[in-house]
Amino acid sequence: MPDLDLRIGTFRYDTTQALFDGTAEIPGVSNVEMATGATLPEVFRLLLDGEVDIAEFGMTFYLRALEREADVIALPVFPNRVFRHSCVFVNRDSGISGPADLVGRTIGEFGVYGQDSGVWAKGILMDEYGFRPEENRWVIGGLDTPAPPFDFVPQVWPDGIDISAAPEGRALGPMLDSGELDVLFTANVPQTVLDGSPHITRLFPDFETRERDYYRRTGIFPMMHTVVVRRDLLTRHPGVARAVYEGFLAAKEAGARRYRQGRRLYEATFMVPWLNALYEENAELMTEDWWPYGVAANRVALDTLLRYHHEQGLTAHRWTIEEIFTPDLLET
Repeated sequence: MPDLDLRIGTFRYDTTQALFDGTAEIPGVSNVEMATGATLPEVFRLLLDGEVDIAEFGMTFYLRALEREADVIALPVFPNRVFRHSCVFVNRDSGISGPADLVGRTIGEFGVYGQDSGVWAKGILMDEYGFRPEENRWVIGGLDTPAPPFDFVPQVWPDGIDISAAPEGRALGPMLDSGELDVLFTANVPQTVLDGSPHITRLFPDFETRERDYYRRTGIFPMMHTVVVRRDLLTRHPGVARAVYEGFLAAKEAGARRYRQGRRLYEATFMVPWLNALYEENAELMTEDWWPYGVAANRVALDTLLRYHHEQGLTAHRWTIEEIFTPDLLET
């Protein structure tokens, strides 16, 4: 594939930086152009707008694309993973002290009903605390500034759930701060929280303890995003899927290697005090490859996510792992 010009879009993470600086390569492809965006939705749009051939994509947005029979397929690459007990915020005056109080509430969700963070958070609350989304009212909109629900993916509002767009001129973070919302599910921390609002707290103030316990019991480190490629590209160049997978894997390993080597210097190459202690604590809990790619190491997490999508009414079809990834990488 030396004559192939490959355009790849992804955010700049530790897991992808080596692709941008050229220290990780796509094997057999000499002409690779990396693209990114200021925000993750901008990165997702790169593929939708035809600016790239391969792009990072939110798992929920990818599954909605499959429901529309879009001509794309995913690689088992997961550049963005976040534990999500921490992504549920509540108004302090709402009377909510735990998951049992999430009944009959007005809940905001950033951007889309069923964003990746929301799917995981709702699913975990449903599995472990008996949460029922249909028992609440849902409001979808911009986080810190007024904005309509995302327009670059279909808005799937399941039957039997009260969902509406935020009032014109209103944003979810300020609505939570004022008490117009009781709860907010969001992938990003609201600016009102970053500014130290006394009116907002997390549903789980002890989220790290709960997330560590969740991982210890389930082995799941929730993936938010995958990497999606146009099927016509794979038809013309059958080896591209494997090459791109290996390139992303090499980039992720380069990022992990920086942390492993940094232990000798107490992680002094990073501007985070006590990062060495955090690394060692994580090493006791998680495997040496704490951010795995491929199907085998992620099968439980992936099947859980696909179940959540179907249970929450976001996909009519109960997708399987074998259906959502390119066949030549199912053995990874």
